[in-house]
Amino acid sequence: MHYVEQWLQTLPPIVVYLIVTLVIGVESMGIPVPGEITLVTASLMAIGGVTNPWFVAIAASIGAIGGDSLGYLFGRRGGRGLLDRFGRRFPKHFGPAHLARAERMFQRWGVWAVFFGRFVALLRILAGPLAGALRVPYRRFLVANAAGGIVWSFGTTFVIYFVGRVAEKWLKDFSYIALLVAVVGGIVTTLYLRHRANVAHRKAEQEATEEEEASLQA
Repeated sequence: MHYVEQWLQTLPPIVVYLIVTLVIGVESMGIPVPGEITLVTASLMAIGGVTNPWFVAIAASIGAIGGDSLGYLFGRRGGRGLLDRFGRRFPKHFGPAHLARAERMFQRWGVWAVFFGRFVALLRILAGPLAGALRVPYRRFLVANAAGGIVWSFGTTFVIYFVGRVAEKWLKDFSYIALLVAVVGGIVTTLYLRHRANVAHRKAEQEATEEEEASLQA
């Protein structure tokens, strides 16, 4: 993340916002790029006034909603075959096992998997294409997609921003410590949200497995 931050700080703010939109949009379409790292970095830059947190959050929301919608369109047109091809191309990110877990989450949660998926790395990439391939009605998908994208974008941006501002206020004579606290606070917040989503993910997966075993024994 250090190198990403250094590079982004050399760019005009408008370019940073465009990069946030582009990277998160590409990730949401189903291509494994560092969308979350880009958002966290742009949010940290807002602490020093390099970027505006509102514009960062808006840019991230546009990328998340637009990217997921394009991913949905690709999945609807390409079907399961498209996902299988992506799995062969990116086996470490969503091979057959990843895809099977994502499908079980959709079966368990329905369209809400799109909302909660914004906080889970696997589903953040797969939610749009998988929803399209599974023929989830677009209106229902769009509501969950927009809600998840906005909550994730604004929540991540402003939690990191306010933690950093508070750290600067109380530790203004120790700029390096303030920066460290801001970075740690942002990372801890991101990990907490990811942990909560992963707990729900594992619970849904366990219940789905138990249901499968029960149906086989019946």
